[in-house]
Amino acid sequence: MDKLYSLYTFIDLAGTFAFAISGAVAAKQKGLDVFGILVVAFTVACGGGIIRDLCIGAIPPAGLSDWRYLLVSTIATIIAIGLTPLMKLLHRPVILFDAFGLSLFAVSGVDKTLDYGHNNEIAVLLGIITAVGGGVIRDIFLNRIPVIFEREIYAAAALLGAITVIAGHYLNLPDDWIMPAGFIVCLTVRLLALKYHWKLPAFSER
Repeated sequence: MDKLYSLYTFIDLAGTFAFAISGAVAAKQKGLDVFGILVVAFTVACGGGIIRDLCIGAIPPAGLSDWRYLLVSTIATIIAIGLTPLMKLLHRPVILFDAFGLSLFAVSGVDKTLDYGHNNEIAVLLGIITAVGGGVIRDIFLNRIPVIFEREIYAAAALLGAITVIAGHYLNLPDDWIMPAGFIVCLTVRLLALKYHWKLPAFSER
């Protein structure tokens, strides 16, 4: 159990770092001050996980009770602010780190929900919420339309990653393979969608 908890924590912290970078860079591009950047970075990094923990009964949420989440978020913010030349070398850094955070949180959200005794349907839904919740909060804070409400392959990528984790458990695949497989599926779909401009169908009243 301790090993499983350590795995959850590591994946959550990795996702926290990735999302905090994306949040800090986006907030910096909007011209927010240091405090505003810190707030956006922490909220986007921990928002989805806090919602998940409240839903599954993991009280208090790890993002609020564990000082490491705030520390990781702060370090990511310092990197985003202080290493501007490095961040500029990355192609569209917000989207890149957001894709990593999306994939990490999708798989960790599913596995943690299952570990708390909830069924597969709830696990998939909370995996998606864990993955996209922080991004939605970030976009609302920065006064722009959340990505999941546009035609982007975003929440759909998280859905595929979450389903991959569920399928891995159903097929009794080795535990060491399940979460990496879900991560790879989600990340691959998201990056391919960005590269080839894949969009979900849209409908008008016509």
